[in-house]
Amino acid sequence: MDTEGLGDLERVELRDQWQNEARDFTPWLAANIQVLGSALGMSLEVEAQEKEVGPFRADILCQDTSEAPKNMVLVENQLEKTNHTHLGQILTYAAGLQTATIVWVASEFTDEHRAALDWLNEVTDTQLRFFGLEIELWRIGDSARAPKLNVVARPNDWTRGVRNSARADLSATQMLQLDFWNGFSEHLSTHSTLKGITPRAQHYMSHAIGRSGCSLSTVFATWSSESEEPGELRVELTLTGSKSDHFYGQLTQIKDDIEQKLGTTLTWHRPEGKTMRRLYQRLDADPNDQARWPDYYTWLRERLEKFHSVLQPIVGSLNADDAPPETMDADEGSGEAETEQA
Repeated sequence: MDTEGLGDLERVELRDQWQNEARDFTPWLAANIQVLGSALGMSLEVEAQEKEVGPFRADILCQDTSEAPKNMVLVENQLEKTNHTHLGQILTYAAGLQTATIVWVASEFTDEHRAALDWLNEVTDTQLRFFGLEIELWRIGDSARAPKLNVVARPNDWTRGVRNSARADLSATQMLQLDFWNGFSEHLSTHSTLKGITPRAQHYMSHAIGRSGCSLSTVFATWSSESEEPGELRVELTLTGSKSDHFYGQLTQIKDDIEQKLGTTLTWHRPEGKTMRRLYQRLDADPNDQARWPDYYTWLRERLEKFHSVLQPIVGSLNADDAPPETMDADEGSGEAETEQA
């Protein structure tokens, strides 16, 4: 095998990058929550660090915006091998919360602690979900260090999602949506570095853009917002939460520059009485014409990649000064859900 010009992967000790768990690792994970979200197949937004939840205190408190209503996600992390202290904290959260996803991140899981999470996923209902992830750092030569998160424990039906659950409980539209997103997820895995949430029976898929309250969405709607066609595709930047209008105002100030870089005119949507804001590009489509789905996948992917490359640095530079503080109150559901019609 010819290895000329290729480097060797080298494992990096976590403590070489993050000396202190609370001071270094937790802030890094919160700032790069999309790395965790990608590994879990969720669209995560950070609400707080070292957040008191009732009588408890979570390292990081997030919301999974891919679900409506948004699901609380609590993250416990450590730079060492798993221990009983952190397991006890997780059990305490489970005892006090009725609906939550609890994520335990560590450098290594013992067999006993992995089995404990598997057992918790067996004996609790679907309102509580437990994930275990091992974090690694790698590099090639003098390159930048790259984190890798490996899921070692998850709910029994998570990888199957709704795909293998009781499809008889889904409507014809939901089954169509699920099949479409399963195909699009496979398309992304083959043709793009961008990923989405775990496919679900809904009209949208969320994609992280690296800032709380902001996400990219691909939309497969069985109705059209602007024509008599049976459906539409959209790629959009969605802003949610109490800072959405503040961020939206800044984006409108550079509207011409954004549209020039994207190479298209966008629809700018600011509904009255809602905190959700969005800007999107759309295409008329027939959702039932499955022969055209490969073309739809290509259209969505190409525009998603363009939106990501243009909007990620802009979103990252938005000024949060003078914006209203974030709250734990649920918005009107996920931003995308507001557009769904019966």
